[in-house]
Amino acid sequence: MAVLPRSICVSSNLSSPMMGYGFSVSNTLKVKPLPKFNGLKTQNGTLKGSLVLGNSKKVKTARRGNGIVCEGQNTAVIVPEVAEATWKSLVLENDLPVLVEFWAPWCGPCRMIHPVVDELAKEFAGKLKCFKLNTDDSPSIATQYGIRSIPTVMIFKKGEKKDVVVGAVPKATLTTSIEKFL
Repeated sequence: MAVLPRSICVSSNLSSPMMGYGFSVSNTLKVKPLPKFNGLKTQNGTLKGSLVLGNSKKVKTARRGNGIVCEGQNTAVIVPEVAEATWKSLVLENDLPVLVEFWAPWCGPCRMIHPVVDELAKEFAGKLKCFKLNTDDSPSIATQYGIRSIPTVMIFKKGEKKDVVVGAVPKATLTTSIEKFL
């Protein structure tokens, strides 16, 4: 399997026919390692057997040709899931304000807002608890709180719903909403 190189050497080649700019591999330059990346990687040629992903899980594959391998779903989840069984203890009985993102795996805008909620969880660590609730897995809670569109972000304080933000909104919008209840 060929993937993006962990290091690369590049030198300019002004004699290149590409309008004076080009690149060629050079043995005279120092090789600098690139940072590890567990996102999109390219693969060339035939791939048969197993593919080892960033978290050491093996996936059986059999495909030919060039392509892109996505390891995004194997990255660490910062914001934990909450479900019907844990709703009361994690959200309603929490001493800190709680942000809950209502989402579903098939929802494109939900995937857009996940990184924003992850950033907010880091930024407000110790002052705010953040959770994600999959509306497909816990429909009764979504119905109880009137969720009609996802993504929906709700803020709870002392077990009461305090604020609702619907849609994939910018981080600043959610930050303003959070800061009202800290």
